[in-house]
Amino acid sequence: MNTNDSTTNSAAATAAVRHAKFGKLPDRIPYEDMVTEKTSSDSRGQDAYNPEGSWNHFSCLALDLGL
Repeated sequence: MNTNDSTTNSAAATAAVRHAKFGKLPDRIPYEDMVTEKTSSDSRGQDAYNPEGSWNHFSCLALDLGL
């Protein structure tokens, strides 16, 4: 038996296994399945800036020291 033949058979077997596992690309996902449309709400008062309640969103030493 020739070592070159066993290497070729091994490479062919490895290629067959690789093709069985990765030989086909996954199916395309339609754009409609990737996008979700949501209607906007008319309650703009909830999203308004509130300076009294916004202090807890910061964690900064300079702000804590009043600098």
